[in-house]
Amino acid sequence: MQMKSRNGCHTFRVTCITAYLEAGGMLESAQAMAAHESPRTTKLYDRTGDEITLD
Repeated sequence: MQMKSRNGCHTFRVTCITAYLEAGGMLESAQAMAAHESPRTTKLYDRTGDEITLD
């Protein structure tokens, strides 16, 4: 039996980019590491403003 997961490569990109930016990294550096042509694409992965709750 195979379980379906909602996690994929983009989940890891979100986690890495968000952690990097929360640690004080620059968006331009995150863009280069993610090999994105535009900072707008990298910004789509930025979840630093999201609120995490137990609800």
